[in-house]
Amino acid sequence: MSEVYDSIMRGLAEAEAHLKGEDVPGLVVHIPAEIDVAAIRETTGLSQSKFADWIGVSKRTVENWEQGRRVPQGPARVLLAIIRKEPDVVQRMLAA
Repeated sequence: MSEVYDSIMRGLAEAEAHLKGEDVPGLVVHIPAEIDVAAIRETTGLSQSKFADWIGVSKRTVENWEQGRRVPQGPARVLLAIIRKEPDVVQRMLAA
């Protein structure tokens, strides 16, 4: 579990550095042009309200993303991409 946690934290630190415009050697960034927030949320089995609390945004933000009125940006976009790939790992890490 510690290795998984360390890997996720290292990835988040690299993502943060990249978002700040810093060079991250070996980093290959691929965040899809469109993020299906509803599909990502459904993989967690959480309601909009619980999902919003879980990732630290308002329920209104999740509603806006899911209805296409807004698009996730910055760290939220990265976190959603990680959840899309590894929902169980992220769920365990955020619950700890």
